[in-house]
Amino acid sequence: MNPRKPTALDRIKLLVLDIDGVLTDGRLYFGARGETLKVFHARDGHGIKLLMGSGVGVAAISGRRVAAVTARMRELKVRHVVQGCSDKVAALQSLCRRLEIPPLHCACLVDDTVDLPLMSAVGFAGAVADAHPVALSAAHWVSGANGGRGAVRELCDAILRARARHR
Repeated sequence: MNPRKPTALDRIKLLVLDIDGVLTDGRLYFGARGETLKVFHARDGHGIKLLMGSGVGVAAISGRRVAAVTARMRELKVRHVVQGCSDKVAALQSLCRRLEIPPLHCACLVDDTVDLPLMSAVGFAGAVADAHPVALSAAHWVSGANGGRGAVRELCDAILRARARHR
């Protein structure tokens, strides 16, 4: 576990999600014309909608740029989408300034070592069940579900439960 004490879930104002391995199962599908295809879980999408409906912002930050991600995030009405991002901490800091949210009131859900700096920059770091072992050991919380299989919904539900308890 991360030695930092995590920010309480009831204080989370923004959930930052990785795409590949978190909102998807991490596999890359390519069509005959070279287009990238993604598979998203409906329960994750519903969790995102519920979380945003409660007043918690959601952002998607990905190192890759894929049209399917743009389409899915538009469908879910996720306004904060950063793709082709080589520095997720800088993207987080920019979002936090714009939204006037301290990074310690942000949570993230990730799956791999490339996201360790992001995990250290937020108040609550989550990892999906099938994340890389180093990411798992750095997490404050680990989902029961694998990436792309309902892990996002689990964290959304946990945040919603914490907010309901502290009203």
